[in-house]
Amino acid sequence: MLTREQMARRVAQELRDGDYVNLGIGIPTLVANYVPADIDVMLQSENGLLGMGDFPSEASVDAEMINAGKQTVTARAGAAIFDSASSFAMIRGGHVDMTVLGALEVDAQGNIASWMVPNKMVKGMGGAMDLVAGARHIIVTMTHAAKNGESKLLRHCTLPLTGVNCIRWVLTDLAWLEVANGEFILRERAPGVSVAEIIAKTAGPLRVPDVVPEMQV
Repeated sequence: MLTREQMARRVAQELRDGDYVNLGIGIPTLVANYVPADIDVMLQSENGLLGMGDFPSEASVDAEMINAGKQTVTARAGAAIFDSASSFAMIRGGHVDMTVLGALEVDAQGNIASWMVPNKMVKGMGGAMDLVAGARHIIVTMTHAAKNGESKLLRHCTLPLTGVNCIRWVLTDLAWLEVANGEFILRERAPGVSVAEIIAKTAGPLRVPDVVPEMQV
């Protein structure tokens, strides 16, 4: 299985020079540490920071410089700080090229459920609904199965939806998958993970090509 850091490294391979990229809470925030040196991207945090850098060293922590997940971050040269209304205007206006976010469920129709945790108090849905509607390219990062072993890749989501027909790419700790034509397509498998294990842990319809390369992380 991939570690959280390996998942962030794999997502970072999808970044493109000149992109404006929003990183969600959890695994996505780690992507900031693995931006390839040969490209220039502007990382956006929906609480009002454009030009987010990697995580600070202990000596350079600024408690007032945080991302949407309340983690301390750095700002790169050329960064801008603004209010959340301006941040969401950027998102809703279609000015974010890519967003990377977590999920509780993704289904074969490209639907995502990411905000309603069963049996827990929900403070709000955050910015995910705006992001999946406004970003041009969306990557979901999550574990392939829940702690109880149930698959998070389903035929139909069971939780309230965050977005409809909007997800094309999913990275789990087991695989890199494309969502197209009502099914999941296995594009890469994590190092040491067999195709058989991925099939067994995927509840939704899964197409397996003749050759499934091992992920390079």
